[in-house]
Amino acid sequence: MNTDQHFTLNLRGKIYDLTEEPLVMGILNHTPDSFYSGSRVKTLDEVRRRADQIVNEGGKIIDIGGYSSRPDATEVSMEEEWMRVQEAVSLVRKDHPDIPISIDSFRSEVVRRAILEEDADVINDVSGGIIDPDMLATVAELNVPYILMHMRGTPKTMQSLCEYSGPITDAVINELLPTIRRLKELGLRDENIILDPGFGFSKNTDQNYELMAHLDQFLELPYPLLVGISRKSMIFRFFGTTPLEALNGTTVLNTFALLRGAHIIRVHDVREAVEAVAITQKLKG
Repeated sequence: MNTDQHFTLNLRGKIYDLTEEPLVMGILNHTPDSFYSGSRVKTLDEVRRRADQIVNEGGKIIDIGGYSSRPDATEVSMEEEWMRVQEAVSLVRKDHPDIPISIDSFRSEVVRRAILEEDADVINDVSGGIIDPDMLATVAELNVPYILMHMRGTPKTMQSLCEYSGPITDAVINELLPTIRRLKELGLRDENIILDPGFGFSKNTDQNYELMAHLDQFLELPYPLLVGISRKSMIFRFFGTTPLEALNGTTVLNTFALLRGAHIIRVHDVREAVEAVAITQKLKG
């Protein structure tokens, strides 16, 4: 593990020291079909309550999505996704003008409009620029923090693309490197690149755990690391349960990830994640 690196993130004019205190990103899915039913918010009243909950429980970023990325999710048009994202971001920005907002979308037009028209702050692209050929150029043009996640294929095909030659962690890093180089060639600043290993995307259960066990390999790269494993199948399938019963496993894995150097954790259950950050920081001294 490279312990010499120091990462900061500039969001809405505030400098967040990711090395001294990892951030908790709270999930706000303005969708009817996200994989975890407890994360779905359909009405604007539900959007408001969820945003209030994230902020009140200590979340530092709200990640807003309008299109579920689960494997069997219903197709959503760009117009429908934008309508969901726009009304959620607009409401959250009105109620919480200082909270950084991340846009969870693989469509360049959605993230462009959210950044330019609704004052969002971060792009969270589960496809790593694969699905929309205009995404990387759009990211570089906007020059805002970009969460580059590893995935193969699309949400519908990704679980058929789990064959890797060699260790999974090496493979994921090697597949991210060309995209990093392309982003830099397009002009995206180094400080705006955040890496996400993509737990649950194009990886089976055993591969997810191998990736987690070797998470600290990502710290050899000069970019902060986001981990999103909240209530995912690597937990509930391992125990033969459901997402509703996966909170304890989520907290265990978030704690492990934080001890292995994660800088941002993306979660449904904010209070528990904030406590995990506080305890791991206490243990680190």
